[in-house]
Amino acid sequence: MIEPTARDKFASALHQAEIKEKMGKIKNKIAVASGKGGVGKSTISALLAVSLAKRGYKVGVLDADIYGHSIPRIFGVSARLSGRDPEIYPVLTRKYKIKIISIQFFLKSDDSPVIWSGPLVGRAVIDFLSAVEWGELDYLVVDLPPGTGDASFIVLNFAEPDGIIFVTTPHEVSRHVVEKAIYMAMESGANLIGLVENMSYFVCNGEKIDIFGRGATERISRKFELDIIARIPIDMKISKLCEEGRIEDIEEDYFKDFEFSKKKWR
Repeated sequence: MIEPTARDKFASALHQAEIKEKMGKIKNKIAVASGKGGVGKSTISALLAVSLAKRGYKVGVLDADIYGHSIPRIFGVSARLSGRDPEIYPVLTRKYKIKIISIQFFLKSDDSPVIWSGPLVGRAVIDFLSAVEWGELDYLVVDLPPGTGDASFIVLNFAEPDGIIFVTTPHEVSRHVVEKAIYMAMESGANLIGLVENMSYFVCNGEKIDIFGRGATERISRKFELDIIARIPIDMKISKLCEEGRIEDIEEDYFKDFEFSKKKWR
């Protein structure tokens, strides 16, 4: 965790007060991280948010992946918001009224790229934390970008998540990078919830096939004493629902057996 005096380099005292006020209305803040790109963090964030919403919780999703935002596409939501407005309200999803905020809503079009330096990315995340009117939520799921850069650093030190879920795949390459993200989280003092193995296996004619092998996620689990919360298969149904913006229609609940209790978090 950064020292209080160092916080002023990233956010003014006013912004810090606003962040504290906004985040204070949220009972549980869960960040979804990896360090590795392409492992499916946004898909896991969406599946987690839908699982919680199905239980009747009030849920929000903060898409902190400024360069590679995909949460709006996965949920099938679109909007054009203005950063000049003193109050910014999240966009609601169709089925479960999950509150969504993403840089996508502030761009000229869905095809517009974000060509910003690190400090501008950090500024955007600070604005999401301080200016968005989330209201009272049971859970805020924060979809972090790959790597250990400005966006992840600011979320960990200013939003102060109650816990972090790390997404990995069975690959050894993924294990190596995910471990770096875990070390970053440990340095920030954040609680580590556990691991989700995405693209875990493929079912063909009733047989479960480990396409990418087996063992890398177990090694992370043993090294950091983290539970493997869920194993998400390679499933065309998930892919199709994400591409069509209908992830809320998914029938399978991969997080139904995991009880989110702060007492169980490391």
